[in-house]
Amino acid sequence: MGKQFLLLNLVAVLSFCCVVLAFEPSPMHDFCVADASSTAKVNGLACKDPESVGAEDFFFSGLYLSGNTSNTFGTKVTAVNGSLQVGIVTSNPENHLISKVLEKGDVFVFPIGLVHYQRNVGYGNAIAIAALSSQNPGVINIDNAVFGSEPAIETDILSKDFQVDESVSSLIQSKF
Repeated sequence: MGKQFLLLNLVAVLSFCCVVLAFEPSPMHDFCVADASSTAKVNGLACKDPESVGAEDFFFSGLYLSGNTSNTFGTKVTAVNGSLQVGIVTSNPENHLISKVLEKGDVFVFPIGLVHYQRNVGYGNAIAIAALSSQNPGVINIDNAVFGSEPAIETDILSKDFQVDESVSSLIQSKF
């Protein structure tokens, strides 16, 4: 009886000493845009071909509509103001630039780990809420992604970001 009691106590003490580690598995892609027309179902919907993904797949324009404030908590969605040009660049070897100008109430998702930018193209201050997400940030060579993207990031954006003259940005882009 004493050995059973000792064993039970030992198991109880050791169960509290165990360290539990949990994490989200490494992502497999830069991003996965669901293909609603696909009949294949793998943990949900299949992913679109990355070559057919565009800015509209990361974009939503419904936040300008007033939220329902007649609910129990009286909460609502607040419209975001301003005009922002946003862009993401996919990882190597494509380095594809996906960009869009956002207006009041628009939403754009920036996949985690991708080179991205935001530029105020309106008058006055812009207010924005950004969400970042991805399945696999991977390794991105910043120089190839920034200076070798297709289509190219505008030289005035690069010049401001790297604090150099536009001729320097153009020269660097010509090398890629």
